[in-house]
Amino acid sequence: METINRVILIVLDSVGVGELPDAGEYGDIGSNTVGNIVKACGAINIPNMSRLGIGKIEGINYLSVPEKVEGCYGRMAEVSKGKDTITGHWEIAGLHLDYPFPTYPDGFSNDILDRFEKLTGRGVLANCAASGTEIIKEFGEEHVKTGKLIVYTSADSVFQIAAHEEVVPIEELYRICQIARDMLQGENMVGRVIARPFIGQPGNFTRTANRRDFAAEPIADTILDKVKQKGLDVIAVGKIEDIFSKKGITEAEHTKNNMNGVDVTLKYMKKQNKGIIFTNLVDFDMLYGHRNNAEGYKQALEEFDKRLPEIISSMREDDLLIITADHGCDPTTDSTDHSREHVPVLLFGHSIKQDIDLGTRKTFSDIASTIADIFGIENDFDGESFYQKIILSKV
Repeated sequence: METINRVILIVLDSVGVGELPDAGEYGDIGSNTVGNIVKACGAINIPNMSRLGIGKIEGINYLSVPEKVEGCYGRMAEVSKGKDTITGHWEIAGLHLDYPFPTYPDGFSNDILDRFEKLTGRGVLANCAASGTEIIKEFGEEHVKTGKLIVYTSADSVFQIAAHEEVVPIEELYRICQIARDMLQGENMVGRVIARPFIGQPGNFTRTANRRDFAAEPIADTILDKVKQKGLDVIAVGKIEDIFSKKGITEAEHTKNNMNGVDVTLKYMKKQNKGIIFTNLVDFDMLYGHRNNAEGYKQALEEFDKRLPEIISSMREDDLLIITADHGCDPTTDSTDHSREHVPVLLFGHSIKQDIDLGTRKTFSDIASTIADIFGIENDFDGESFYQKIILSKV
């Protein structure tokens, strides 16, 4: 039996599989991202995830199950307060939050905006909770004329800054976002400041792939820090570097979309690294969940599934693949926000057993605890490792 020397951890952003027991506290009763997409759009064609056992996960009775299941499977509950990207990823990495990041459903206070304007030397437009595509339709022309920044938020803990790339160059927008990130601390420590650049003309503005997230720095060490401290690689693909504010990362590459994220993951898999390749595929959430596009979400799941054989065939004998999610974002509900849901966990590797049901895990941090066991790191995370349940016994 080979020892596991590398974990490829892929987060399918927002691919939830059914409401959590406390979903009512978040207004999410009835949310089931994957299940409701099937109800709305018909069967999802994901044979490769089916071979890993997604159809055998507790609570899932709407996906096919092949005769032979080659992976381990289960679902995980979130114990941290909140249902945002930062909270979900941090819990996956072993960090629980006892309090949610602040939200601003009525926009930001005058004190915050006055300070922001003084530090950046630019005025502000909008200041409300809104859809990113709608906000640039409404305020884009005025922004182009005045140079004022479009500042808005959502149900999440975010301070979003939209600007036309020809009015505010990308690097300048990133600098402005860093000013906001440094400013928003203490009781106003939002989870993320997000750069939202766009291009085009009035009536035809389009957001670009140059989005950048400036996250709050993790309040304690995560499994990423501990793997890095052990001298191993922690490679961040997509917005992972932003989510962890570069903490615990040894190398990073941002991506343009899901398929580019798979391409970059494969590129790193072909290199001689040891440790973690940590990938976020954001299109499910950003392009389809938040826009209530169930058909697009379904197609995105099928597109990822078609790439899964490439990922599996590129795996070394000492690799472990973990596929999971960070929250839900049910595109079939009236809400365009994240939903408080269980997330799937699927595993494949040449050193692990097949067709093992991991059940319902009490916390996303079971992944951090498992990775700690894999790399011989002291497991002081508030999670339960499933390493011994999946690993093949030495002969």
